[in-house]
Amino acid sequence: MKIVIAADSFKGSLSSAEAGQAAAAGILRAMPDADIRVYPVADGGEGTAEALVSGLHGAYRTVPVSDPLGRPVPARYGILPDGTAVIEMAAASGLPLLAESERNPMHTTTYGFGELIADAVQQGCRRFLLGIGGSATNDCGIGCLQALGFGFLDADGHQVPFGAAGLAKVQQISTDSIIPELRECEFRVACDVRNPLCGESGCSRIFAPQKGADPDMVSDMEQSMRRFADLVRSEIPDADDALPGSGAAGGLGFALRIFLHAVLSPGIETVIRMTGLESAIRSADAVVTGEGRLDAQTVLGKVPAGIAAAAKRYGIPVIAFCGCTGDGAAVCNQHGIDAYFPILRGITSAADAMQPDAAKQNLADTAEQVFRLYACALRRPHPQPV
Repeated sequence: MKIVIAADSFKGSLSSAEAGQAAAAGILRAMPDADIRVYPVADGGEGTAEALVSGLHGAYRTVPVSDPLGRPVPARYGILPDGTAVIEMAAASGLPLLAESERNPMHTTTYGFGELIADAVQQGCRRFLLGIGGSATNDCGIGCLQALGFGFLDADGHQVPFGAAGLAKVQQISTDSIIPELRECEFRVACDVRNPLCGESGCSRIFAPQKGADPDMVSDMEQSMRRFADLVRSEIPDADDALPGSGAAGGLGFALRIFLHAVLSPGIETVIRMTGLESAIRSADAVVTGEGRLDAQTVLGKVPAGIAAAAKRYGIPVIAFCGCTGDGAAVCNQHGIDAYFPILRGITSAADAMQPDAAKQNLADTAEQVFRLYACALRRPHPQPV
C-alpha cells in the first residue's frame, strides 16, 4: 500500500517534516509493509523555505539583515537547485522577532525582507518565491522596496523613516537608484490572504491590531494607506489596491505586485506544483495530512485543504491528524478530508501537549490506531456475488 504524507507544521510543536515522520512511524507499526513517502509542505508562511529546500534538495544561505525595528539579526533563505530563491518575510520582518512590548506597526519595517531579496539578487538568483505570512508590519512594503533602491521621499526629497509613520510622509516616488538586475527577476508570492489594501476588510483594520496598533493608530494608518494608494495610482494608473491579496502582510502584497510585478497565488498550490507532489498523490492509495488546529479556517486555503483538493482530483481517500479541533471543523469533511482525528490521548495542559516529544508520541500512537482499522478493513474478505 502506498501512502503519501503531506502535513503542515504543528505550530509551536512540530515542523512539517517532524509531523510527517511521526505519522509514518505510527502507520508502519500497523502496516509494516506500507510504502510511505513523507513530503514537507507549507502554505507560504512559516516552513515554506524548509519544505521546498528539503523537498527539492536546495541549500540555505544566512545573512545579517535588519529586524522589524532596524536592529541586526541573522536571517536565512533557501536557494533551490534551479537557482530559485525561497524567502520568508517572517525570517527578517516577522512578529515573532519582537517582544510583545515592542510591537508597534507605526515603526516596524519590511526593510530586512528587502535586504534578503537584494542578497539573493547578488547571489545570481533571478527567480523568487516569496512567502509573506507572519509580518510585524503595516508599512505597505515601502521598507522592502527602499532596501531594493526605490525612493519614497518626503517633502524635502529625503527617504522617509521606517514604518507606517514613514508611509504617512511619502510625497514622491523615485526609481532612479533601484537595483538594475530587478528588471531581470520574476517574483511569485505565496499568499492566501485575500484582503484588499484599504477599507473595512483592509490590512489596517483587520491585521494591524494583532501587530500592536491601537484604534487611533488604525485610523491614522488607514488614511496613510489610502493617500499612498492614490499617489501610486497617479503614476501607475492600473495600480488597483482593491485586488485580493493587496492587504497581505500590511500592504506588502500591493507593493510586490505593483513595483516588482509579482504574481500572487495560493501558497499550498504553489508548493504542490513546485515539488511535484501532485504526481505522488495521483499514484497513492491513501493520503495523510494535518495541522496543529483543524477548524473552519482550514478550508480557506490552508495546507490540509490544499492537499485534500489535490487528492480528490484522483479519488484518493484523505485522513487528517491535528493537535486539536476548533469551531466548524466538520466542514473539512465537505472539502475532501474524509476523516480527521485529534491526537491528544488524555487530559493535559496545552504546554505539555505541545512539547515536541509528547506531540510526536501522540501523533504516532493515533496514526497507528487509525491505520490498524484501515488494515483490518483491507483484510476483510469481500463477499462473492450470488
